[in-house]
Amino acid sequence: MAEPIAYWEGTWKPHRELTIPLNDAGFQLGTTVAEQLRTFNGKIFRLDQHLDRLWRSLEILGVQSPESRESLTDVVHQIIEHNFPLLPAGADLGVSIFVTPGPLEQVSRPHKTGRLAVHTQMVAFKTFAHLYEAGQPLIVPSTRQTPVECWPRELKVRSRVHYYLADLEAKREDPTARAVLLDMDGYVMEATTANIAKYHPNTGLELPPAELVLPGISIATLTELAKRLDIPVTHRQLTPEDFATADEVLLTSTSPCVIPCNTWNGKPISVGKPGPIFKQLIEAWEEMVGLNVREQALRFAT
Repeated sequence: MAEPIAYWEGTWKPHRELTIPLNDAGFQLGTTVAEQLRTFNGKIFRLDQHLDRLWRSLEILGVQSPESRESLTDVVHQIIEHNFPLLPAGADLGVSIFVTPGPLEQVSRPHKTGRLAVHTQMVAFKTFAHLYEAGQPLIVPSTRQTPVECWPRELKVRSRVHYYLADLEAKREDPTARAVLLDMDGYVMEATTANIAKYHPNTGLELPPAELVLPGISIATLTELAKRLDIPVTHRQLTPEDFATADEVLLTSTSPCVIPCNTWNGKPISVGKPGPIFKQLIEAWEEMVGLNVREQALRFAT
């Protein structure tokens, strides 16, 4: 089949035919466990860590995967083997895995088996390529992170209306901005769909407490690279003022890996340009994966 394929409920089908029933709890309630991965040079990055998080999220929701971990691993490799050669030469895949609780009528049943899909698309380079040089503006809106009493921060789901509302509010002030969410006590938690970190020479790289934010695969990778470069890494409660006075602020997420930030609530972060710590970390990331991710993104951004 000379077109992208997708995997849905145990069956391979053309990507264009992938649909979800209207009575599915993932659609009706937004209760969808999801993992977004990517390839570098056609090789999937940290699949085991993503599956660890996926299985933990399923455990929290009381949903059984219809595929074993070994079977799902095989599905991911098969879909990459088929879909990667269909990309323009030099591009890479974003790989999405999601599991819903299945039909709405079975949501209350214990030990329910969910519906599982795997699909791919080219990494959305256009959305972030310019940020490596320009930097990402950040705004702190009034919308807050969901309290842990609502659901555990380690739960990776697509129920993200608070992200949507936060970004809407941020973009009213700056159409290019991204929102940073505080918790109910006013501490910085994360950006919408990204973990956040700050750097200052006196303190090193500082991150919000690990137990209070989503356990991001990319932020874990960034932490490993920082330690290799002898950059101190600590976790603590961080205020908006801590970020406003930082030398550098970084976002991490699957597709762009790590992005520098240039403004905080409309004011420059340090000199308002990507700093040396960002450059050290992105270069270390590129060396690790054997690919210049910045050049790749710029190449496919047009």
